Amino acid sequence: QVQLVESGGGLVQAGGSLRLSCAASGRTLRSYRVAWFRQAPGKERMRVTAINWDGGSPYYADSVKGRFTISRDNAKNTVYLQMTSLKPEDTAVYYCAARRLSVTTYDSWGQGTQVTVSS
Repeated sequence: QVQLVESGGGLVQAGGSLRLSCAASGRTLRSYRVAWFRQAPGKERMRVTAINWDGGSPYYADSVKGRFTISRDNAKNTVYLQMTSLKPEDTAVYYCAARRLSVTTYDSWGQGTQVTVSS
């Protein structure tokens, strides 16, 4: 399994930006798909964005399209989530996740990082 550690969360005003990082260890993420999920209080966890490690098949939830960007640094084995034009409804715990391309379930998860957007 891959070990994932998120960082970069915090408190930001509406309209502001944050960049989350997810550092992977244990193995290279080649042949993996990586994703960011979020879970707000009282709500189910939802997938925000995902991408194959080679950059293929990007996905964005409608609620974040045009505002969030997923990217990765192969050399650092790290995936990023750049969030701009943040809204109070983006407030949630954000989780990094990974799965092999050969399976459908994300089986490696980070511990989560809190993002709070004030109005």
